[in-house]
Amino acid sequence: MRRREFISLIGGAAATWPLAAQAQQPTLPVVALVNLRLAEASVRLANAFRKGLDEAGYVESQNVTVEYNWLEGRFDRLPSLMADLAHRRVAVIATGNILAAQAAKAATTTIPIVFAIGDDPVKLGLVASLARPGGNVTGYNFLLAEVGTKRLELLHGLVPKAVRFAMLVNPENVPIAARTLREVPEGARAIGLQLQILNASTADEIEAAFVTLVREQIEALFVAPDPYFISQRAQFATLTARYRIPAAYSTREDVEAGGLMSYGTDNREAYRQVGIYTGRILKGAKPADMPVLQSTKFEFLINAQTAKALGIEVPNSIQLLADEVIE
Repeated sequence: MRRREFISLIGGAAATWPLAAQAQQPTLPVVALVNLRLAEASVRLANAFRKGLDEAGYVESQNVTVEYNWLEGRFDRLPSLMADLAHRRVAVIATGNILAAQAAKAATTTIPIVFAIGDDPVKLGLVASLARPGGNVTGYNFLLAEVGTKRLELLHGLVPKAVRFAMLVNPENVPIAARTLREVPEGARAIGLQLQILNASTADEIEAAFVTLVREQIEALFVAPDPYFISQRAQFATLTARYRIPAAYSTREDVEAGGLMSYGTDNREAYRQVGIYTGRILKGAKPADMPVLQSTKFEFLINAQTAKALGIEVPNSIQLLADEVIE
């Protein structure tokens, strides 16, 4: 063999070996995390999800790829997104939204789906039963709607002389809106409150709702649990301060942004559990055999600075009930 041919052969082999070695590297499983919030509003939840994955033995970029899909309240994008995820056959679809879970189930009957939702997954048709889901879907139920009446009672405890309340719901989030409209008005009647229902699904409509609150002389506001509302928490904090309206929310993030109070489950714990379940599925567990987990921990938070700005003196009895008073 001539010297030039030998060098060419060696050079070609050297160029080929790294490619061959790369081709033999195992492809990491892809987990799609879908959230209806803004990306910047989802950092803590994403961190909690990754923590759960880590506890199950999966570390992002090492042995699993996490694909983040933040839809920023755009419910209309769900069908096309889920169709794309099903077409690409991702390993697991994880989500913290009812409509996203329903869209995922409509798109695939084979790809595992893990949810964290606030309504009854059996009534929604996502699973056959809590103990034995029976299909490709399982997850975590954090009972958002069921704690609505308690949240309303705590808000009333902060403003005991108030009678005229309003509840703001997002009509585009049909499952949560419907469940909240069933549960909360009944609770309001039970404690003698007048409750006016307002709708909003855009920033302009939220602004218009506050104009209505002032015109109707509403004394306090109950904000329904909704991912879009959570993403607009800075707007809510600004408007409630401007119009001096006490408001109750469902998440810690709302209170940290300047909201008066919140009562609900710890969303970070929900996403951690979704991460753990996702990791277990990657190891071979079947959603059909994984019981739906239910939240057992709820937290009540008060923003003391906001209360002071609104002229609200928080009773000692309410302070003692609070899990945390943010100063």
